[in-house]
Amino acid sequence: MTIRWGLIGASNIAREYVIDAIRAEGGEIAAVMSSNPERGAAYARENGIPLAFANLDDLLSADIDAVYISTTNELHLEQALAAARAGKHILCEKPLALSSNDARKMVVAASIANVVLATNHHLRNAGAHRAMREAIRAGAIGKPVAARVFHSVYLPEHLQGWRLKDPAAGGGVVLDITVHDADTLRFVLGHDPIEISAFTQAAGMAASGLEDGAMCIWRFKSGLIAQSHEGFTTKFAETGFEVHGTEGSLIASDVMTQKPVGSVILRTAIGEEELPLERESLYGRALGAFHAAIRGEGQPAATGEDGVWSLACAEAALQSARTGRAVKIEPGVRVRT
Repeated sequence: MTIRWGLIGASNIAREYVIDAIRAEGGEIAAVMSSNPERGAAYARENGIPLAFANLDDLLSADIDAVYISTTNELHLEQALAAARAGKHILCEKPLALSSNDARKMVVAASIANVVLATNHHLRNAGAHRAMREAIRAGAIGKPVAARVFHSVYLPEHLQGWRLKDPAAGGGVVLDITVHDADTLRFVLGHDPIEISAFTQAAGMAASGLEDGAMCIWRFKSGLIAQSHEGFTTKFAETGFEVHGTEGSLIASDVMTQKPVGSVILRTAIGEEELPLERESLYGRALGAFHAAIRGEGQPAATGEDGVWSLACAEAALQSARTGRAVKIEPGVRVRT
């Protein structure tokens, strides 16, 4: 069957990545909703979308099967709950909400409505990260004992806006990038973090009340410790991901990105080798898995539960930065249905 989509939010990420991925995986974009009618109509024309709405109820009443939510973070919760009540499957940008408790409400609502809820954590779909995960599972580096993530970039001007200026919208680097690093670490290592210590900074780009840089130290259930650096302000930094084990290391370069690029080197006592990587679209792989989940064939690449986990990690990082103490990561808070 052809899955018909409604876009909640006329966003840059949908334009640049998600619309093409939906179509490439056999879906159809039926409608877009923007609270700005002129923007929505122009967006629909520019992207070949038949219908544009300025009201969420109108979009959810249209002939669609699924929604992609890419509005500002504070809007995700109510939009997702409304979509679940309307029986629509939900792919939601990270973070799922402004708190892990609210994210848990989304998971519960989707379960009650029997719809698929996925978090758009694109990085776990990268060939580099999947190759690292499989190498670790195969014992290529022995027991993993430490990891480092380099994910400090320069936020392009056209994306700055609310991410740097609006605390109420869920701006700041932790809710934008640390959530991704949390998910990528969990995915690659195959273990959950249990504690985090974090420092944040305002290095000149962020408005009062927001951070534009963060450094975190993570402790995992396996005993592994990890370091991550997230930022909006570093124009010339490279991204990367390292995992070090008792018998070897994985050194990945240029892999914390939306594009299927980068390399992974396996270094052991016998030398170095570059791992072969699949170069498919990260978003295409995510949409293929999501469509399959709607058909009852497996799970989405990153589930709603994964989104709860990454948001709980971000919450703990912000609390640690605020209090100066290590904070336990507890995503298991349940809400009444």
